[in-house]
Amino acid sequence: MFVAWRDLRFARGRFVLIGSVVALITLLVGFLAGLTGGLAAQNVSAVLALPGDRLVLQQPADGQPSFGESTIGREARVGWQDAAGVDEVVPVGIVQGRATSAHDDGSAVGVALFGLPSAGGHGGEVAALAPTHDDEVGLSHGAASDLGVAVGDHVTITGTTYRVASVGGDPLVQPPPGARNDPDAWSAADVRLGGDGDPTVLAVSGSPDWDAVAALTDTSAASHLGSLTALETFRSEVGSLALMIAMLFGVSALVVGAFFTVWTMQRAGDVAVLKALGASTRSLVGDALGQALVVLVVGIGVGTAAVVGLGALAGGALPFLLSPLTTVVPATAMALLGLAGAAVALRTVTAADPLTALGSNR
Repeated sequence: MFVAWRDLRFARGRFVLIGSVVALITLLVGFLAGLTGGLAAQNVSAVLALPGDRLVLQQPADGQPSFGESTIGREARVGWQDAAGVDEVVPVGIVQGRATSAHDDGSAVGVALFGLPSAGGHGGEVAALAPTHDDEVGLSHGAASDLGVAVGDHVTITGTTYRVASVGGDPLVQPPPGARNDPDAWSAADVRLGGDGDPTVLAVSGSPDWDAVAALTDTSAASHLGSLTALETFRSEVGSLALMIAMLFGVSALVVGAFFTVWTMQRAGDVAVLKALGASTRSLVGDALGQALVVLVVGIGVGTAAVVGLGALAGGALPFLLSPLTTVVPATAMALLGLAGAAVALRTVTAADPLTALGSNR
């Protein structure tokens, strides 16, 4: 890498410029990835915390299932309960409601009201919040904080007053869910809000023929992760941010590729001299890619460090997820795409004719 190191030393301004661009793009990609992860955690935490091996939603005649529109009728519930290989079926009701605290000024807070039996073997954080009495309710940290209540206080949800039996769950879950222990009580609340009282989803445990039972009951069965596409907020918010991240990845490859294309063309004379002296194409390619890798590693390192620092500061005010998935993975993808862009510039190296290049430059 003699030529590469010489260029890095004697053309520091140009490489600092491209390194700064790479660092800024890495900062944008990493920050957007952190925001995407934070928004996803807000939207999907409650779904991932539900019990069961798979979640069963109503399958519409056209389109894909949706938590906002799904209702599981009695016939479908019985079909899953009687299916061979099913160990347990837990009906879960989910409805959007408004809650007020007894000692507040009457301002309402939006909550996602869950109706399912108490944990008792079902597992899951949402089920763990379900109290054991009909006149009690379990709240997430977010709901309790917004309402300004603690265990023992009273809240009013859909016109009925409940005592707060427990506070827990993920404080990032929004809207903050409240868990009801009695499906019949939840059904009554759903009817008061204009619903039909049927559960929204079935949390099914066991090992049945999932596709066959789903076809017979006009439902869909998917894993907790697979069910996330049934969340409208997940598709809209996370999908838009993911598209922006993908576009930034493309921009990074184009920027790095364009820079090294121009740079390689400018040093065509040096490449021709090295080839005339017997340098192999492989060594010249390694020289050029090594130079690109050095610039990418430095730029991506600076950008990732900025993401970690800013993410730690923004975590208290924004839904920001700081993890290897939002730092290491984008940085690795940036490096690979940057090398791919730089590889496009190698055509000048591999296709250069020493005699022609020397003659045209001298």
